[in-house]
Amino acid sequence: MEKIGVIGAGSWGTALSLVLANNGKKVTLWSIVESEIAMLKEKHEHADKLPGVILPESIIFTTELKETIEASEMLILAVPSVFTRSTAKMMAPFVKEGQIIVCVAKGIEEDTLMTLSDIVEEEIPCADVAVMCGPSHAEEVGIGLPTTVVAGAKTRKTAECIQDTFMNEVFRVYTSPDILGMELGGALKNVIALAAGMADGLGYGDNTKAALITRGITEIGRLAMKMGARNETIFGLTGIGDLIVTCESKHSRNRKAGMLMGQGYTMEEATKEVKMVVEGIYSAKAALALADRYDVELPIIREVNRVLFENKPAKEAVSDLMLRDKRVENEILDWEV
Repeated sequence: MEKIGVIGAGSWGTALSLVLANNGKKVTLWSIVESEIAMLKEKHEHADKLPGVILPESIIFTTELKETIEASEMLILAVPSVFTRSTAKMMAPFVKEGQIIVCVAKGIEEDTLMTLSDIVEEEIPCADVAVMCGPSHAEEVGIGLPTTVVAGAKTRKTAECIQDTFMNEVFRVYTSPDILGMELGGALKNVIALAAGMADGLGYGDNTKAALITRGITEIGRLAMKMGARNETIFGLTGIGDLIVTCESKHSRNRKAGMLMGQGYTMEEATKEVKMVVEGIYSAKAALALADRYDVELPIIREVNRVLFENKPAKEAVSDLMLRDKRVENEILDWEV
């Protein structure tokens, strides 16, 4: 597909617009924020969220949603997860039957516990809804560092269409039919990254971080598989891959917010300091609600919720995790005696 509309001009939408433009696609980048579009038109750079990344003259910047959708063969939905439903409602009247919409944000809606692709399907039933995610910070994609993601769709044809549209020598795209596993991995890893950041803020070391990552992916997998996702997805790029990069990277807003909270900031203070949407905060309550619905134990995610919403000190949360009842690491393994 040659004409692509990117809905949402944050750091990720901007970076993906650059990838597509470099692939020779005709790209229109939309934002509801007039000042943001004015800045992009003037500087061809998102000075606030992706400084130093110069965008090609071929990209069209606009606040006209109807024109963007009607002129595009494929749409990339890149607004933060909390704005997915409201944006989809605005898009719905203009989307054509079978038009591909690729959700690239990560999150779970707190009130309904729906994944983002489910929200878009509910609001725009005529669309062919897909997802694309993986270990992919916009800051690195913007400067052309090698990155690998996964395109998930209900049909192989749609997944391969997305793959062909995005893939180049520095942006590799795999395909998968497990949309649910991809979305759960992408949303829940943000909550674990908050915990990893808290550990960094408390001054803990590599041992603590390794424990949080490995036990964190166990929690993600435990819930995801109970909900019907595939184990292979959780231990692939969109699960463990995305978790590692989000827990370790200097670019991770979730890790940064957690680190500030580990240093004593409140949730509100940390969010203000990060200056971007911290998706893990919005997904934390939803993750806990899903755990209760499916009767799944998620001790790290539960403690993150207590720090976020009950003002529990991060150090006390780590201590409580360490002092939980003794148990085996993997309950499905058998003992010889």
